[in-house]
Amino acid sequence: MDSAAAALDRLTAIALSPPVAKLAAAFEAAGAELALVGGPVRDAFLGRTAFDLDFTTDARPERILEIVTPISSARWDVGRAFGTIGARIAGEQVEITTYRSDAYEPESRKPEVRFGDTLEDDLVRRDFTVNSMALRLPARVLVDPTGGIEDLLGRRLRTPQRPEVSFTEDPLRMLRAARFAAQLGFAVEDETRAAVTALAGRLSIVSAERIKDELSKLLLAGSPRAGLELLVESGIADLVLPELPALKLTVDAEHRHKDVYEHSLTVLEQTIDLERRRGRAPDLVLRLAALLHDIGKPATRRFEKGGAVTFHHHDVVGAKLARKRLRTLRFDNDTIDRTAKLIELHQRFFGYTEGAWTDSAVRRYARDAGDQLEQLHILTRADVTTRNRRKAERLAGAYDDIERRIGELAEQEELAAVRPDLDGEQIMSILGIRPGPDVGRAYRHLLELRLDEGPLGEEEATRRLLDWWSALPQGGGSR
Repeated sequence: MDSAAAALDRLTAIALSPPVAKLAAAFEAAGAELALVGGPVRDAFLGRTAFDLDFTTDARPERILEIVTPISSARWDVGRAFGTIGARIAGEQVEITTYRSDAYEPESRKPEVRFGDTLEDDLVRRDFTVNSMALRLPARVLVDPTGGIEDLLGRRLRTPQRPEVSFTEDPLRMLRAARFAAQLGFAVEDETRAAVTALAGRLSIVSAERIKDELSKLLLAGSPRAGLELLVESGIADLVLPELPALKLTVDAEHRHKDVYEHSLTVLEQTIDLERRRGRAPDLVLRLAALLHDIGKPATRRFEKGGAVTFHHHDVVGAKLARKRLRTLRFDNDTIDRTAKLIELHQRFFGYTEGAWTDSAVRRYARDAGDQLEQLHILTRADVTTRNRRKAERLAGAYDDIERRIGELAEQEELAAVRPDLDGEQIMSILGIRPGPDVGRAYRHLLELRLDEGPLGEEEATRRLLDWWSALPQGGGSR
């Protein structure tokens, strides 16, 4: 955490920036209060760059629009019912929200919007003390009614009100506790943690979309493990992501196998490390796949003679379970499809170490991964968590080799876009057939040849096609 002087200097720089100064002057001239609030103030003390400029005011939404219209180049009021008006001022996007004092009614899935009258009351009703600080503008007076600075110094998350009250008003705050634990690296204060456990069931009234958004932010944090552990230990995961605590398979003296829950968290951590080392931005699909890649194991666990444990086809089962869970959480179809695909493919590589793959097998590996090949590279490498150094080195060497071979084959041909040497129109012309199932069968046959032998050329592909066709029953196809 930066010194108080450095933080105040950073806040002063924000307050004096053209968009903020212009906005503050307009509200002062209109006789309305204005304060920079929440994340930007917190981040100033943490020495972090503030990307969002959030403000709060005693003015109601209609009045906010009246004040910002003359000084802004654009405005939007999609959040007007919740008291929020957005605007672009001096090239910066800002959001101004009327003081709030929201609360959930029993069994309600959405908070009832209630406007407040004072800054202090607005701050006290926010989620955590570290987010309950504000800078009054244009006077630049810091307001911290709940001890947010002390909690920043102590690196702890605590609710401004009694946690039972805070979490009852908005149960989603319990998920935010996990998210901020991951984003900030702060510990959740004991009383707050106990309330999360006691009130976890209240999350059932929160919409799947809001839960999905918080889970996504948690997974995209720098170190998600602490937040995920809080979800599991508190019982929240039993409600929102039950496949995660289900990975805590019983380990006994006779049937020994790796702790799948701990393994999954480690794979997620190693995935994040590889993302950084490869210069990639945080990737939600990849991180979802890393966390959920083994969720098919509980359903496929079998005890064999001699104490061995098997999880045959857990990749396929896991992909189906992931689809179902992500659909329930209202993730978009693209995220669902791409996450499930990585889970289904994550075991494919381990056959590489059991025997030399032909070039056609390497081509299939790359073709099946498609534009997710780099994600699959990262996930597969991260999935090695063995403490056996020799085994780890052997697997890493094997994967170095398959990446090298993919690279060499890619130089020879456009591996990511492998196509047969003849297209559908050519197939129909050569065989004298119309569109139908036979065209698809012929196409797949040529594709298999392409994968097995590489490019054949049009002349050789035509000869092979005719040979295959004439060898079919009744002289070819289903005619």
